Parts: sequence; structure tokens; C-alpha cells
Amino acid sequence: MSARTRYILAIAILVLLMTAPFLLTAGIVYSELQGEARAHFLEAVDRWLPIGGMMTIVALFLGVQLLRNLFKQYVRGLMAMAETLRLMLGANRNFRVTLDGPPEIQELGRAANDLAQQRDALLADVEARIAHAKAAVEEEKNRLAALVAELPMPVIVCNLDGRILLYNNRARLQARALVPDAHAAGALIGLGRSIYGVFDRSLIGHSLETLQHRLEREGSQPLANFITTTRAGQLIRVQMAPVIAVASARSEAAAEPQRSIGGYVLVMENITKMLESGAQCDRTVQILADDTRTALAGIRSNLQALQGAAGAAQAQAVADAIHDEVQILTVRLNQSAQDYARTLVSRWPLEEMLGADLVTAVSRRIEGRLGITAKIDEVAEDLWVKVDSYSLTQALTYLASKLEESFAIKLVRLRLMHARHMVLLDLRWSGTAVSTETLLGWQLEPMSVGGETTPLTLRDVTDRHGGQLSCGRESAIQQSFFRLEIPVAMAQDVGDGAGLVHIESRPEFYDFDLFHRAGEDHANDDTPLASLAYTVFDTETTGLQPSEGDEIIQIGAVRIVNGRLLRHENIDQIIDPQRPLRPEGIPIHGITEEMVRGQPTIATILPQFHGFCEGTVLVAHNAAFDMRFLQLKEDRLGIRFTQPVLDTLLLSAVIHPNQESHKLEAIAERLGITIIGRHTALGDAIVTAEVFLRMLPALADMGIHTLGEARAAAEKTYYARIKY
Repeated sequence: MSARTRYILAIAILVLLMTAPFLLTAGIVYSELQGEARAHFLEAVDRWLPIGGMMTIVALFLGVQLLRNLFKQYVRGLMAMAETLRLMLGANRNFRVTLDGPPEIQELGRAANDLAQQRDALLADVEARIAHAKAAVEEEKNRLAALVAELPMPVIVCNLDGRILLYNNRARLQARALVPDAHAAGALIGLGRSIYGVFDRSLIGHSLETLQHRLEREGSQPLANFITTTRAGQLIRVQMAPVIAVASARSEAAAEPQRSIGGYVLVMENITKMLESGAQCDRTVQILADDTRTALAGIRSNLQALQGAAGAAQAQAVADAIHDEVQILTVRLNQSAQDYARTLVSRWPLEEMLGADLVTAVSRRIEGRLGITAKIDEVAEDLWVKVDSYSLTQALTYLASKLEESFAIKLVRLRLMHARHMVLLDLRWSGTAVSTETLLGWQLEPMSVGGETTPLTLRDVTDRHGGQLSCGRESAIQQSFFRLEIPVAMAQDVGDGAGLVHIESRPEFYDFDLFHRAGEDHANDDTPLASLAYTVFDTETTGLQPSEGDEIIQIGAVRIVNGRLLRHENIDQIIDPQRPLRPEGIPIHGITEEMVRGQPTIATILPQFHGFCEGTVLVAHNAAFDMRFLQLKEDRLGIRFTQPVLDTLLLSAVIHPNQESHKLEAIAERLGITIIGRHTALGDAIVTAEVFLRMLPALADMGIHTLGEARAAAEKTYYARIKY
């Protein structure tokens, strides 16, 4: 029975208790009287009835008011206290009961606050012990996460259902080669997403069978490899290794635990350029072999003709023919050598290294190979470069050898300076400057140092590094120099699409609890809330009337997988609404006309958002507002948002029906959540996600465990009637 029903029943009982004695007494007296006495009694009743009725009504009114105040103070006060106690037990341990109302309620509140204080002290001790016990395990997990994050190869770990459990940032970068649209690459790699969106299911299935067979064979290395072509036309080589799951139970005949595959690790490598380079090298060798065979056949034929030559004139003609063949062969050999050098250049890896280490290596090589003194004048601290250190060291040593050969230079100086996106590496000396024409000639000839010759040229080295080589002289210090531009090592960009953000620190790209979710990939009404993946999103708009032409100007979204908020898997995109912004809205969301000008339109961003939230439950605060903006674009863009939707506003009304405010700020304050970045789409999405995670235990305490139960409870609230 609800509190309101009990209240109405109490009023009815009060009315009955106040009127029944009078009516019963009057009936008894009336039944005892006879004749004229009864008539006098009726006259007295007629005379005093209005006065008694008014007194009864006044007494009844006073009684109802007293009962109403008692109900408000004791019944509703206790219900509000119960909600506060639930907050203290779950979402916000620092929350305390407000001491108001009658003395009895205040005393109960004091007792509850004292118990909460004792509870907090005990919990703090328990949490300290648990934190200490988890320290070793967490350290091992962080080591593994750091190891995977820093690996130079893209790494992805999946369970047997193909759900991604772990990945590093290079795997996300590699995803850009898997699809033609770089904006869609962000939807491929993410915790809980399916690897079958990246690779064909049959490839993974065949490789798993290979791994299982090799596990069953003693002494066989459990590895599988395959090469696949992506939609972007790239060739990806994948190596698969199993994650071994050891069965806890042992059979009577088996002396060791049974081993089976619990998941797998994928290591990817883009081999497109390598294969193209190898194919070009093979073509060069084949053409050279064919041309050489043809030239040698011609020379052999001419030699035979020379032996049978009748006179000097005929012998000279044959000798000229042989000379021509040799010339042709020489040209072809030189061309093949140049082609080979180009393929060699394309295969050089550029690696990041500290600039000081590079200069030191150059100095030691010059002194060791040439006997020239090489001093280091100036090196910018903490400057990293991206180079092929061997070829670059070889190039500078070659330049030093040319200085010694041409100008008898015995002392050179090295300097490394930063200049925007490039690094300037100077080789300096006191003496005659090298002319541009001389340097151009040196750049085009193969490098040779101390009898060691390479087909590479200085031009090959500079082209590979995307820089240039120049020469000059500084009159102020009387020094000439060679200046080589090389690239500075910068943090790799994860793309300029809407679905990605630049990562400032190592993200949490791992979640091993997903290993235990095999076979639970169906988000329906019977699925537990804790087992679902969510996309929590928010929009900023030009106004509050989507049906009257207002448009989305920013969309932010973040994912929740296995009860964890994945802040680095997000969307944060400003959108050009193709209509003027309302001036009164700019101070709220902070987005100006200059910020939206030139940004992608909703026709570009909304399909990307649709792919981002595929296979998840949508969560928003006041979701009816945001969903209306999305639904109005569905027909024009040919997409449908059919995902289930949960609204934190409605869920707040379910959990705390007696609280006055269900605004996002009020809910966050009740749940002990600090708000950062309010009224930005991504900031509001993150706050909403944290609120939603705090609500899940409260819903479970109310017996709401599944998606269907949550939606049914939300639909019964008052706020569910709001339409846009």
C-alpha cells in the first residue's frame, strides 16, 4: 500500500471516529424515548444540529491538518531520510542526513549519521587493506599494459568470441590502413568491439584451428600467420598466438592440466610498401638479367665474326659493334644500380633517437674512419629526431672525407639546432667554403668512404628524410658549413577524424574481465545492465526547438564497457549547422560562428556517430531532447538509431522519487561527482557516464537488474511524458 493511499485511509478513519460516537449516541437516545419526549428530542436536535455540525467540521478540519502535518513530518520525512541513507550506503558515502523535522526524526538522523561515521571508518580500514592486497596484482597489470602500449607493432588481444580485450595505440593507427575512410577507422578498434569488423571471420577461424592442432602436437610452436587485403587496398600480415586457458579440473589419466585456447593475440604489420619494394627490386634484377643476356649474346656473336674477319675494315666494324654493346650494357647496369638504390632507400626504417646520441655517433665515426678531429659545439637538450642513423652517419662521414680530400680539413665541428618541424644538423669547418655547384656534384655520386662504397647518394639520404642539404658560410665567425635538415620526432597523430582524440598520457587500453563474457553478445531486455556496452552522448545545439529548424553544433560521446568508463574512446566534434547561431546560446555552450565555420556538417558526422555506437545501448540525460535531433535526420541520411535508450533523468526519478531536482548538476552533487567541462558535449557526456555508473548499484538494490526492467521503470515516471 502506497503512502498516499495510507494517508487517504487515515483521513477516512478520522472522519468516522469523529462522527460515529455522536450518531450512535443520538440513535440510542432516540430509540429510548417515546411519544412527546421523542418530539422534544427531535426539536432539540433541529435546534442544535447546525451548531454541532459546524463544531464537528471545524474539529475535522483541525484533525485533518494535524494529520497532514504529522504525515509530512514523519512519513514523508522518513521516506526522504531512507533515500538519503541509500545514498550514504552506495553512491555518495560523504552524504549525511539533514537534521530537520520533529525531535524524534532529528534524533534518528543523528543516530544514522553516527552509524555512517563509524561505517566510513571501518570501510576506510577495509579499503586500505584491500588496496594493499591488490597492489602487486595491479602492478603486474600496469606492467603488461605499459609493455603493450610501448610495443612498436600493433597488438590486439581478443577472446574466443572475437571481442577486443586489449590493444595499443599503434593498433588504432594501423586501423587507418584498413578502411578507405580515415574517419571511420576509430570505430573499428575499441574495447568490446568485434575483431570481425577488421578481419574476415573465416581467416580468424582457420587460424584458430591451426593453433588448436599445433597445441595438440608435442614440440610444435603454437603460432599461425595469414596475409589479407584490406578495403583500402593494403596488405596486412598478421601473426596469431594463443592465450592459453588452463582447465582447473584434471582427469584421472592426465598428469597435467588440460590446455585450451581462451583467446588470442594478433600482431599486425603493413607489408604493402615492403612487397612493392621487393617486387620492384625483382623486376630490376630480371630486366638486368635479360638485358645482360642479350648484350652478351651480341658480344659473343661479334667475337665469332671478329675471328672470321677478312680484313682490317671488317674487324674494325665488328670491334665498333662490340663497343656499342658494351656501352649499352654499361648504361643499363648504371640504371639498374640507380633503381636498386631507390628500392633500398624505400626500405630504410626511420627510428626515433635522442639528438645528442646521433651527434655523438657521427663524431665517433668521423674520427674513427678518417682520423679527423670532430668536436661537438652545440646540441639542443631533450631534442629527439626521426632518422635512419646508419645512412645519416655515413652521409656526414662522406662529406667530411670530401673536405679532407679537397681542402685538407683536419678539424670539423658539429651542431644540432631545432627549427620548427625540422632539425638543423650542421657540419662546420674553418676554411674555404664549398660552392653550390660542387655540392651538387657530390650529391649525385655514390658515396665512398675509406674504400667502402655504397650505391646510395647524398640525394637519396636527404630525400628519404624529407629534408635538404645546403652549404654556406658565416662571416661573423669565419666558418663554412654544410646544413642538413632532418625531421624532428613528434608524437604520432591518431587521425584528424571526429572519432578520435589526441592521447596525452597512456590510456587504459586493457580489460581482462571481458575474458569471462563469452557468448553474451546480445543486448536485449533480458540482459543484465552490468553486462551491456553503452555509448553515453550529449549534444550542443543552436536552440531548443529541433522541429523548428534548430541544429546540432557539437556532439560528444564516450563508451562504457564492462562497467568501465573508457575516456579515450570518444567522439568530440564541432559541426557546421549551416545556419546562424542564436546569440543567447553562445555564452552557454561557448561555440562561436568562427568555430563552426569550415567544420564537417551533420551529414558527415552523424553516420560516423552511428558506427561508433553500433552494438551498444545509448545513454543520455534528457535523452528525448537529443534523440529528437538525431531522428529528424534519419530519413535524409538513410540511417536508423534502433539502439535501446536509457535516460539518466528518468532513472534519477526512479531511484530518488522524493527529490525535488533531477537536473544533471543536482544528481551529480547527490552522487558525489565533480563536474568539469559543463556545457561542452564531451564534458556533459563524461559527467552523464559517471552518473549512470553510480546509478547501477542503486537500481540493483531496487531489484532492477536487466535492461528491460530499467526501461519499464523509467517509462512509469512523470518525466517520461516530455516530448520534443
